[in-house]
Amino acid sequence: MSQIELRNVSVSRDNNIVLQNINLAIPGGEWTSIVGPNGAGKSTLIQALAGLLPYQGSIQIGGRELHSIAMKARAQQIAWLEQATSIPDGLDFGLRVHDIAMLGRLPHQNWLSIPSEEDCGVVEHAMRQTDVWGLRERFFSQLSGGERQRVLLARLFATQTSILLMDEPIANLDPPHQADWLQWQTALSNQGKTSITVLHEIQFALQAENLILLGKKGVHHQGKSDDPLTHKALIDLFDGRIELTKLGKRWIALAR
Repeated sequence: MSQIELRNVSVSRDNNIVLQNINLAIPGGEWTSIVGPNGAGKSTLIQALAGLLPYQGSIQIGGRELHSIAMKARAQQIAWLEQATSIPDGLDFGLRVHDIAMLGRLPHQNWLSIPSEEDCGVVEHAMRQTDVWGLRERFFSQLSGGERQRVLLARLFATQTSILLMDEPIANLDPPHQADWLQWQTALSNQGKTSITVLHEIQFALQAENLILLGKKGVHHQGKSDDPLTHKALIDLFDGRIELTKLGKRWIALAR
């Protein structure tokens, strides 16, 4: 349940500053969603947290600087789900679905070792959880976008890390599987996992315990998702083009 702290973090892409002097304290053991308009740097922020982009400033996990953690130890602690593309880089060379999901166990294996009985059990559980066990012998490149996304989620869950970073995890998922993802996310929170998600679907983001609102000038607001101040900041962030209303126990966003 280690807290993640960002101190004066700046990130550039192609010599253009995307994020500048970002300061955040992201609680451990909770679900935090990152929301903001296009171009605000949401994906850049979560990629920096995953250690995939160089940054200036400090990113600490449980008091340890991210770059000071050895690569294998980092992979055992932090799992990453990239933003959906047609076929994610490196996964288009004839791998079967089961092979893709098994990649999630690499941080727990020795070099060139054969997957253990435990690895196989963990992967099967993750694939059944995401409803892709029946696809295990298919080639990844033959799957639909939604099927690929569920395979990548199985790979993510198979890592069994304490921190999960997800960039648009429900992209390409149909409504039933979106509902399943919300149940999986709730289970992760109940297990004390730290989840950080980038979501365009505000009604799903509002189910998180915490929201980080990114604007074109950096952090617009950070707070609890059910806090009226967070709701006001969220409406302001989108220039009053949305309104929030409660449906049962959940808050939803409607376009105006």
